[in-house]
Amino acid sequence: MRIKVEYLGHIREIIHSGREEEIEIPEGASLGDVLFMLAEKYGEPFKKAVYEPGSSDVKQTFIITVNGYLLNQLDSGVKTKLKHGDHIILMSIVSGG
Repeated sequence: MRIKVEYLGHIREIIHSGREEEIEIPEGASLGDVLFMLAEKYGEPFKKAVYEPGSSDVKQTFIITVNGYLLNQLDSGVKTKLKHGDHIILMSIVSGG
């Protein structure tokens, strides 16, 4: 199966990557599986800033959506099973005064 992962904001600097990429994932893979794959691919900077493998959520400074639904709106959170063509967006939360 192929899915699209889009990176918005500060995360592109963290992973030194473009705006989006397509990823090949096995049938039955979960969002957590994809986050684990990304953590392995992009290493410590990704793990420190975005997602630590085994966690139930991304770090507080990031938001993740799957097909337009926020992670906390998904019934199974990071255990949500993905399907071919799903669109994941990882974005940093902008804050300040």
